[in-house]
Amino acid sequence: MQERKWLMPLLASLSLGLAPFTPEPHIWGKLKWVLGGAEGMQLMDWFDLIMHGTPWVWLIITVVQSLREK
Repeated sequence: MQERKWLMPLLASLSLGLAPFTPEPHIWGKLKWVLGGAEGMQLMDWFDLIMHGTPWVWLIITVVQSLREK
């Protein structure tokens, strides 16, 4: 039953969290930009990072909660 809890956050992470997929997943590009100093990032770029990062945060929270329940 625990795996069912992971389904929606996992699907959201693999779709919205990674889209667009080419030339690299969007969240990966944004994270590299932030780790590189975030120079030139505008408000829209930060909003984009939040939008693509939220499914991953949801997935991490769901996994941690599931592991704590065991």
